[in-house]
Amino acid sequence: MKIEVVTLFPRMIAAALEFGIVGRAIARGLMSVATEDPRLHATDVHRTVDDRPYGGGPGMVMKPEPLLAAIRAAHARLPPGSPRVYLSAQGHPFGQAQARELAALPGLLLLAGRYEGVDERVVELGIDRELSLGDYVLSGGELPALVIIDAVARLLPGALGDERSSAEDSFAQACSRGRITRGRKCSRAGACRRCCSRVTTPTSAAGGWRRRWPAPWSAGPTCWRARSSRPRRGAHWMSSEPAPVVMLAQGRARAAASQDRGD
Repeated sequence: MKIEVVTLFPRMIAAALEFGIVGRAIARGLMSVATEDPRLHATDVHRTVDDRPYGGGPGMVMKPEPLLAAIRAAHARLPPGSPRVYLSAQGHPFGQAQARELAALPGLLLLAGRYEGVDERVVELGIDRELSLGDYVLSGGELPALVIIDAVARLLPGALGDERSSAEDSFAQACSRGRITRGRKCSRAGACRRCCSRVTTPTSAAGGWRRRWPAPWSAGPTCWRARSSRPRRGAHWMSSEPAPVVMLAQGRARAAASQDRGD
């Protein structure tokens, strides 16, 4: 897969591509990421890429001429069928479904804006779709671009050590999957023993419903945590995958009833 990022800070993108799964995907030839700097397409002596907004107001807006030229140059290096994506506040929310959709494409262009955004004519003439990472403000689109690159990279065949990892990721499943390590207790000497001796494998993982439901230990508990911390998504998880959660709820109800009886 080929990705082009139109950005005023190419080194910011390049520095983050050396590590982890993205770095491994690039080293294995599964993905290539290049950048295009709009300043290279500015025609004045100062390489100006921003201007004051028409009608006044605070901040600056990225000019259309250098941006459109940079988009054309970057898009020309991509395979046919590669969409041009602008990372903006008004874009469609980016999620795992969008990551899977983008990972199936031959190429992708990401436009990282700066200042107060880009001239609206850039969106009309040079952009196919807009994506947003969330309802918060960032200084530019470089970090969202890196997030999308990372989410896409781990879905490429051969990028992960075990292909089951991407299928069992939190948002690939209906319910987030928590994890604990296998050791029941840390056995290191000294102060660590006094501290870690209290960190033991939960009884629910050591037995009980763990034997009846062979999924990672805290899939059920994480569903309940999601219900309180992320009500809308938690409700979706609870309705879409009821069996494990109902099993856990029944077990908790039996335990509570047993305590009430003094068993």
